[in-house]
Amino acid sequence: MADSSFDVVSKIDRQEVDNALNQTVKEVGHRFDFKGTGASISWSGQNDVEIKANSEERANAVLDVFKEKLIKRGLSLKVLDAGEPKLSGKEYRLMAALKEGIDQENAKKISKLIRDEGPKGIKAQIQGDELRVSSKKKDDLQEVITLLKGKDLDIALQFTNYR
Repeated sequence: MADSSFDVVSKIDRQEVDNALNQTVKEVGHRFDFKGTGASISWSGQNDVEIKANSEERANAVLDVFKEKLIKRGLSLKVLDAGEPKLSGKEYRLMAALKEGIDQENAKKISKLIRDEGPKGIKAQIQGDELRVSSKKKDDLQEVITLLKGKDLDIALQFTNYR
């Protein structure tokens, strides 16, 4: 009998992030407390979001609205790596990067977690920016998924290619 397996990945649904960003743009444009503050949010490259405002508090408020929209769209805040507002000329700029993929350090940590706390007979292989978990028993795989969902890791995980 062949081994059953699934992949542990950390991917971002770019369309959902884009929708959250567009909703934030609308809300910032309509809300009274953002009027006259020069507050804005926009894409800055492929995986970065740039927030501008005339005060540190307003920049953080725009970030809070963006986080709220991400949560409403079912995205984890672990994909967002926001910096601190920095003064640039007359305005404050806040850069927030979107984290995608499992880096080597986290992949090793997850693999060790599966070996130490997971059921016996589970194999975890690092494949680029994802992790393949395989076993002879499907019940063991379900147990590993439950284990990983219960742990507070610093990246958002999804489970794909379950077979």
